[in-house]
Amino acid sequence: MNKLDLSVKLGIVVGLGLIAFFLILSLFNLHTKPIFSLFNSVIVGLGVFASIRHNKLKKRVHFSYSGGFSTGIASGFIATLIFTFFFLFYATEVDALFMLKLLQPYGNSYSFSVGLVTFTVAVMGFATTVVLTLAYMQLFKISRNIPQTA
Repeated sequence: MNKLDLSVKLGIVVGLGLIAFFLILSLFNLHTKPIFSLFNSVIVGLGVFASIRHNKLKKRVHFSYSGGFSTGIASGFIATLIFTFFFLFYATEVDALFMLKLLQPYGNSYSFSVGLVTFTVAVMGFATTVVLTLAYMQLFKISRNIPQTA
């Protein structure tokens, strides 16, 4: 199994986790509260961490920064794409009033389309993936510092 297979599998699992979280929130009518989207970063973070960690454990000495980075980015981007397509489907086909309920706190002074909100969801997911991958690579990278003797 190469790193792309692992990234695809974990990306699908994380994407399904994001969808499950969204649907659980919708059962309690909390899916229109944007504050709960902060937990999405926890779900994506766990998936990115797992993919980079698995890659490092598999490669051991041959683990490279670029290899770990690409594994984390790929899994996070796949999860983001899966959730974004689900979000678009949900907002247009499942709950026709979802966008009105989501944007109700902003009143009638703004006019947002489904496409704009979906684009924002995608950008937030991609940004979260990049930031978390960069942060986790600081933990997993191989240090090239020269040891100092006292």
